[in-house]
Amino acid sequence: PSQPGSYPSSQPGSYPPPQSGQQGYPSSNSQSSPYPQQPYGGAHSQPQHVYSKGTPTVKPVHPFDPKSDAEVLRKAMKGFGTDEKAIIYVLTNRSNAQRQEIAHQFKTMYGKDLISNLKSELSGNFEDLIVALMTPIPEYQAKELHHAISGIGTNENTLVELMCSATNQEIHAMRAAYERLYHSRLENNLVGDTSGSFRRLLVSLCQGRRSENYMVDHHAAVMDAQALLNAGELQLGTDESTFNAILCTRSYPQLIQIFMEYQRLAGHGIEKAVKSEFSGDIESGLLAIIKSVKDKAAFFAEQLHDSMAGAGTKDRALIRMVAIRSEIDMEDIKRAFHHKYGNTLADFIKEDCSGEMEKALLSLID
Repeated sequence: PSQPGSYPSSQPGSYPPPQSGQQGYPSSNSQSSPYPQQPYGGAHSQPQHVYSKGTPTVKPVHPFDPKSDAEVLRKAMKGFGTDEKAIIYVLTNRSNAQRQEIAHQFKTMYGKDLISNLKSELSGNFEDLIVALMTPIPEYQAKELHHAISGIGTNENTLVELMCSATNQEIHAMRAAYERLYHSRLENNLVGDTSGSFRRLLVSLCQGRRSENYMVDHHAAVMDAQALLNAGELQLGTDESTFNAILCTRSYPQLIQIFMEYQRLAGHGIEKAVKSEFSGDIESGLLAIIKSVKDKAAFFAEQLHDSMAGAGTKDRALIRMVAIRSEIDMEDIKRAFHHKYGNTLADFIKEDCSGEMEKALLSLID
């Protein structure tokens, strides 16, 4: 087995600067889309499941009749009392895009805003969940980011969850929605509310410039693994800029190869290095990137578990993850959750939630 540092030394920053379009590095013509990227594996890539979009639990319903759905919702909110069961049935069994169509139909038919109507009829966490479901995903993510950085103190956990797991397309869509809603740049607000190496990590991620070249360059992976070793464990102090540059710009398949090379060179995983070299928010952010690269479903399973573990439930985080991931990879997250914790995600939700909120969450993950 190779000893730590047994490859020819390349001091941090001494490896050749990447050229645009080079394997494993950002291309100058990255496309943006409001939808999560659907990466694919090449002949030299790692197992496909690491990058695939995943299996959602909420899918578009066919046939779809927005007029009929609008009528059901109107009836559920008309008169004395509210038929929460009907609201849950309709909104948890339609995709986000279909919910937008229902809202348009509702306004056309009744001259009222559906979200405003729902808010006037519902309350508490259940209201928050239904409003989340009714909001276009990039706009909802932008609102959550704004809440995290504009409230009293900064909610770094929200920033880590949303920014460190996001694809280029998701970041571009969040940025555009943020600017549209708040007339200010997401990057500027992040800079104003964070500091140090964590701020630099967020600014790097905010560019949405991760490589989308899925061919793995093995030689470059060895060089990057060595550079990470030199920047951390093989020197006194830590050159965080090397970790930042590599973890924020290399493609997912390239990072998988880099992590494998790091394990071979150092005799242990990259996570151990990050935990020993960093602390606080920057440690959380780097670990979130690494976990998302290795297995995004397992990363979100852990985040969901943390939202329900211990005293009290972090309802905002729970609502956010279920509302968003139900349309992306919730089936995969459920499997990862059961594998890691021995109980199902549904069991945890039943234990931690109650009433209409519990019923709606269970319907979304079913």
